[in-house]
Amino acid sequence: MIAAASAAIPNDEIGVPMRGPMSMGPPGVFVRWRSAFPFLLALLAFPFLCGGAFAHAVAEGDKGYIQEITGINLMPFIYLGAKHMVTGYDHILFLFGVIFFLYRMKHIGIYVSLFAIGHSTTMLLGVYFNVGINSYIIDAIIGLSVVYKALDNMGAYQRWFGFQPDTKLATLIFGFFHGFGLSTKIIEYNISPDGLVPNLLAFNVGVEIGQLLALGAILIVMGFWRKTPSFFRHAYTANVLMMTAGFVLIGYQITGWFVS
Repeated sequence: MIAAASAAIPNDEIGVPMRGPMSMGPPGVFVRWRSAFPFLLALLAFPFLCGGAFAHAVAEGDKGYIQEITGINLMPFIYLGAKHMVTGYDHILFLFGVIFFLYRMKHIGIYVSLFAIGHSTTMLLGVYFNVGINSYIIDAIIGLSVVYKALDNMGAYQRWFGFQPDTKLATLIFGFFHGFGLSTKIIEYNISPDGLVPNLLAFNVGVEIGQLLALGAILIVMGFWRKTPSFFRHAYTANVLMMTAGFVLIGYQITGWFVS
């Protein structure tokens, strides 16, 4: 099993996801699913436990602060940006999927930078030009990005369609959608135009700081996990669980769109 999984490790020179026997569903997967079932239940219950704090929602205290302050407030906005990224369930899941089979810091840096460029561009321009998208729809698309990346890691596109999508381009495009998710929320909170540009830039700096903190934590955990045989045994199941979490996010947002 470990040998089969080793053959499925991508060539991270080009960012190609896993292939081979693992992508077809390894033997004994039922046993691992049984052991992972409690975690799956937790994922399914997550939206109901989190309520309004799910995805791109902002805490009530932060919401009030954003609505009330005026002028240039760099440090508070840096803090808010970092807090959003570190606590952003959707961002962390997508980053986890992006780096799952990337081993070299050079390639991790490329993909994370593409995501940051996409995220920053639409967040800044969306707020500045007051371009918002229905928050339920954009967060459902963000959930789709998690599903896409999980399927990519499982080699589904080669198996189903016989080709590999451009992983770098996909990371950039989904970065655009993640940024729109945040800009839509900021627009809803009517941020003051006084000091808008410096505050937005500070917020974006905070987002990048938070992204680095989250990425660092993920890399530490992944580094230890990759050194154990369980990484190859459970890689497939981990991506299926990540895909399930993405579908839960999509379902939660679509349901909210219909009942709102």
